[in-house]
Formats: sequence, C-alpha cells, structure tokens
Amino acid sequence: MPQPINALWTRFSGAVGGFSLAQKTIAIIGLAAVILGAVMAYAWLSKPSYTPLFSGLKGEDANTIVEQLRTDGVPYELANGGSTILVPEEHVYDQRLKAASSGLPADSSGGYSLLDDMGVTSSEFQQSVTYKRAIEGELAATIGALDGVQAASVQLALPEETVFAKEKADPTASVFVEAAPGTSLTDDQVQAVVHLTSASVEGMKAENVAVIDAQGNVLSAVGVGATGSTDKQASDYEQRVSAAVQSMLDRVVGPGNATVAVAADMNYESGERVEETFTTPEDAPALNESTTTETYTGTGGGAAGVLGPDNIAVPEGDNANGNFESESETRNNAVNKTTQSTVIPAGTLNRQTVSVAVDAAVAGGVDVQALEGLVNTAAGINAERGDAVTVEVLPFNTAGADEAAAALQAAKEAEEATQAQELLRTGIMVGSVVLLVIIMAVIFALRNRRQSRELIDLGEEDVPTPAELNMMKVTPIDPAPATSAINIELPPAPKPIPADRARSEIEALAAHDPKKTADYLRDLMEVHS
Repeated sequence: MPQPINALWTRFSGAVGGFSLAQKTIAIIGLAAVILGAVMAYAWLSKPSYTPLFSGLKGEDANTIVEQLRTDGVPYELANGGSTILVPEEHVYDQRLKAASSGLPADSSGGYSLLDDMGVTSSEFQQSVTYKRAIEGELAATIGALDGVQAASVQLALPEETVFAKEKADPTASVFVEAAPGTSLTDDQVQAVVHLTSASVEGMKAENVAVIDAQGNVLSAVGVGATGSTDKQASDYEQRVSAAVQSMLDRVVGPGNATVAVAADMNYESGERVEETFTTPEDAPALNESTTTETYTGTGGGAAGVLGPDNIAVPEGDNANGNFESESETRNNAVNKTTQSTVIPAGTLNRQTVSVAVDAAVAGGVDVQALEGLVNTAAGINAERGDAVTVEVLPFNTAGADEAAAALQAAKEAEEATQAQELLRTGIMVGSVVLLVIIMAVIFALRNRRQSRELIDLGEEDVPTPAELNMMKVTPIDPAPATSAINIELPPAPKPIPADRARSEIEALAAHDPKKTADYLRDLMEVHS
C-alpha cells in the first residue's frame, strides 16, 4: 500500500477509534441509511416505465396475452383485477402488433367492422340485425372508455318501420355498466351514458334508456329517466327539503333544539295532456260576410176553416192578401287557437307535509306563528295543492343524548388513557435505551482508563509517542551560500533503562496489545527514516 494512503488510513482509523459508542452507533445508522437510499434510488431509476398494453380484457383474452408475454420473456404487470395488462414502454407496439396478428383480443363486439364482412347475398333481416349489432358494439366501446367504467354492454330495441303513423313505437335501449373496482358511477356519468345512447339512435328519447350496474341497481329507468325510481325521487326530495328547513331552524333555535320530518306524496304515473284554447282577437275584421234577403207578396187562398161538431169544416173569415220578408246574415270572424301539449313524467309532487317539533326548554322566546311562516317559505308549501305544516312545542327526551354524551366522554377518556400508556411505554423504552448507552459509555471509559494505567505501569511514559514526535520544534539555521539545513530540537532524552528491563517491558506490551505495539513501532520507524 502506498505511503500516503497508509498514512491516511492510519489517521482515519485513529479518528474512528476515538469515537464514543453513541457516535459510532449514529455513524453506522447514517451509513446504513445512505446505502439504503442509494439502493432504492438505483432500483427506482433502473425500473422500466410500464404502459397499458390492453385494458378491459376478459379472462380468456388476458390469459392468452399473458402466456404470449411469458413466451417472449417480456415483463408485465396486471391491474384493475387482471383486466389491464401493463408492459414496458419499449415493448408496447411490438406486442400489440403480435397480438393483433394472433387475433387478440378475440372477445370483441366488432362495431362497424361487422359490416365489412357482409356479402351481397345477405338478406334484409341479416342486414338489419348486423347493423343493430354494429351500433351496439360502437356504443359499448364508447361507454367503456368513460373514466370509472370497466365494461359496458348495450342492447337496442328498434321497432320496425311502418306506414301507419299511429302504430309507430319509440325505440328503447338497455345499458349494462360494470364500474371499476372501488368506484361507483356518479349522477353526471349516468346522465352522460343516457344522453350518449339516446343521441346515437334516431328517434330515441332520453327517458327511454335504462341503465343498470353490476350490482343490479337501476341507475336510470324507462319512462323516468336518469333521476332514478319514484321512491328514490321522493326520498331525495324529502332529504333536500328537510335539510333546508333544519338549517333554518338551527340558526333560529340553535342546533339540536328542533327536529323536522317531511313526507312527500309522489305521482307514480306518467302521461301526456293536450289542451286547446280559443280566443277572439280584439279589433280584428271579419274574414268574410254574407247577407240573404227574401220578400214574398201574394193573395191568400180560401181557408179550410175548422171542424164543426159534425166534423164539417166551418170557414173562419174572409180571404186576404199576404206579404213575406226574410233576411239572414252570415259573418266569419278570426279566432286564435292555441294547442298546448304537456308531458307529465312520473315523480311529480302531489302533496307534502312538514312536521316540526321545537324543544320547550328553548321555545320561551320564540314566536311559533313566525316560525311556522318561515317553515312554509323554506319548504315551498302550496296550500292549493293540499300541503300542510305543523309546528309544535314539546319537551324533548334528552336521555339518549345524555347517554351518547357520556359514551363519547368515556371513549375520549379511554383514548386519552391509551395515549398516556403509549407515551409512558415509549418513554420507558427511550429511557432504557439512553440508560443502556450511558452504562456502555461508562464501561468503555473505565476500560480505557484501566488500559491507560496499565500502559503507564509498563513504562510507556518514558517512551516518546508519535504525537510527541510531531510536536517537535523545527527551527531553520542560518542559510549557507549553497545549501540550507534545519535544526531539530528534540525533547530531553529519556532516562536510560536497563536492557533486561526494557526487553521485558516490550514483551509485556506486545503480549497485552500487539496491534498498538505494531503501530507504535511502525510510527517510530517512519520518524527515524
């Protein structure tokens, strides 16, 4: 080993040897942390970037693709319950082309690609069915691309075209949606699925699209829309009104001093109402007018008379001339006609009732009539519809609240006791470690002091140490014309020691601490050299 490196290693060993036990422990922990951080950084930097190869795969296709990746030796990862396969970015396109050449993924609805395989001899029925399948496949693929949707299936019910307009039926659709694990579709996403499906089929209305999830929940019903069933609409309406009234009462009488119950009667039927209204415009001229006049003048004939007692006609009087006049007028006026068609969906509110109970303990300074007026306004009460509001001042039963408060207090105290125990346990552990470190430091110090005393007893104080040699004073002498020299002032020479005693002391020192003896002799040789 070269001399500078040897000297540097000797100094480093001496510096480390001078560390206390706590310093050595901290140094070892720091070195381990640095090595662990370097290993983790190297692993993170060397890890390839994974990109989805395929997503939304069925079990059979995923198994086949994984077998292909294993055969090619390409690393992969599975996500979303095995329906998504991730591979390193540099292998994505090669593996996609290879999978496509093998016909993978095989489970595909086809979409408009089904129309490419139709022959010229296909019947009209085959063409219509294939076209419907193509639309269903395209819709399923589009819905499956939504965030949070793992798989989707669409079934369309398209009525046959007919020349009879009154017998024409509206198309309907049913959409099955499987959400990703741990997620659920929001109302906005359900609305998006409904409108996407209805807008893709001619003549389809949004309320004619049914959406069902994998758990069998009806997210959108035919005739109702994406707002859910009538029961759900009633529940949502009751919760919304109750929350509005409760928020107002909490500000008036304080939180916990009033309770609200809302009952909504929803209409379960849907229908369509057509109204026609006729009105007469003001100062409008007639569309057309016509007048007919008839005049007649002539002599009257003999009167037949009346029957007498023997059924013989008896004349009434003399004959006279007669005149006849008739006039008729027809006028057609303009009339305004208004036709209004209203579609009544299921879920309209027929009637609602609101019940409010106020704690008697805090109702002393509250005007009940004013409070009832506030409730009417907050709940949107319509007296013509039959809505009713009841506000009563009653004593509240606080036994349950007191028990709940006591339970919460007990749980809080138990949690505090547990935290105190954990803190005490942690303190005991830390104190034990600190005490152990102090004891080891004391033992180490006593051991070093005992070794120092043994070295002094062996006569080491009479031998100059390397530190003393380094402290030698070096002073330059007067320079000579050609050369220069230095004068080394050595400390006083040690007292001469008999040879036998010196030999025995050196042997004893070498037997007690061979390493230190070797270091001492090496430093002594370097100084004399």
